[in-house]
Amino acid sequence: MRHTFTELRELAGLSVEQAASELGYCASTIYRWERGEAGPRPSVMRALEVLGRYPEKPMKSVHSTEEKLGFRFIDLFAGIGGLRIGFQGIGGHCVFTSEWDKYAQETYRTNFRDNHLLQGDIREFSGEPELVPEHDVLLAGFPCQPFSIAGVSKKNALGRPHGFLCDTQGTLFFDTAQIIAHHRPAAFVLENVKNLENHDRGRTFKTIMHVLQEELGYHTQFRVISSAPWVPQKRERVFIVGFREKTDFDLNALNLPAIENGPRLNSILEPNDSVDPKYTLTPRLWEYLQEYRKKHEAKGNGFGFSLVGPDDVARTLSARYYKDGSEILIEQAGARPRRLTPLECARLMGFDRGDRRWQIPVSDTQAYRQFGNAVVVPVVEFLARSMKDALARSLGKSDLLQTTAGSEQVGELGKVAPVG
Repeated sequence: MRHTFTELRELAGLSVEQAASELGYCASTIYRWERGEAGPRPSVMRALEVLGRYPEKPMKSVHSTEEKLGFRFIDLFAGIGGLRIGFQGIGGHCVFTSEWDKYAQETYRTNFRDNHLLQGDIREFSGEPELVPEHDVLLAGFPCQPFSIAGVSKKNALGRPHGFLCDTQGTLFFDTAQIIAHHRPAAFVLENVKNLENHDRGRTFKTIMHVLQEELGYHTQFRVISSAPWVPQKRERVFIVGFREKTDFDLNALNLPAIENGPRLNSILEPNDSVDPKYTLTPRLWEYLQEYRKKHEAKGNGFGFSLVGPDDVARTLSARYYKDGSEILIEQAGARPRRLTPLECARLMGFDRGDRRWQIPVSDTQAYRQFGNAVVVPVVEFLARSMKDALARSLGKSDLLQTTAGSEQVGELGKVAPVG
């Protein structure tokens, strides 16, 4: 298969400016090639192919592993790759990525130098799941879309199909289920908001579990896990783990680090005097937020901004953070509060952590949306390490076995390396 210049550039994980630097051409020339106004020499195309196969070592620092690649996984509804980092870290190799948002794709490409193209809407593949490569593990942070349970007996009486082919059709979970049904991976990990359990009075979650357990035949468990032991943020998400074969893995028996020993915001914040003044709230916005809070306090409501300092733990970072930053405002002595910077958000979500450096190639607005929609990476890393032995046995890969599972202490995982 012959790729276009743009496809090869994306396979190499390069922006237009990075491609210009790598290939020794000016950016305007690269843009002409992108638009198809001119064509690069064959030697340029060959150079891009090499860059795609052998990315530079510094790029690997985001998702490096000392372990031999032992299994193949796919990354659906990938966002910016939070689930991927955890499972790549235990020896997995990502063979397929699907993410529809073009800005999230840009961030993903920048941080993961891949040998496969990023795909867009997963619905283009669920109808033809054979187009998705074979894989051992499926990862999906699928969005929650409304669907309801219709009585099977009633549908039988009407001669209509039942099961996930009907009950969840038109939802993105349906597309995920189609791929699981076709490929039968050894395991899957699904992630969603905590409230998925209670959506539509619990009927949505009941349908999902019925599909996974009864119709697809997977041994499935779920658990709500807070991010507070690992990062200074109160963020709870439900994780659904399924194995094709029965294992001794027990998600609810995992010994999570103690929340009270988790890190505080001083572990991820820049000094206020070094932060660009543009992140400080304008007088008008600060006045509005204070008045809004007073109005709701008078009614006995808890709505309003959250002002936090270096010794605090933040509320959940949301995708709307770019609007006013009200859920996490940082105190500034003698001044109006400020928003978190995108880099601080990367640290708060565990993307930029220790010796892992996260690149942010998009605008602040897009970065806030991406981090607000993401998973907290250290939580996924903990889960992946905890699943490692069971996964290794399921795959018959003794090289993935470890001596302990999920027994890391807060001293190792709950603290972020000092900023600076």
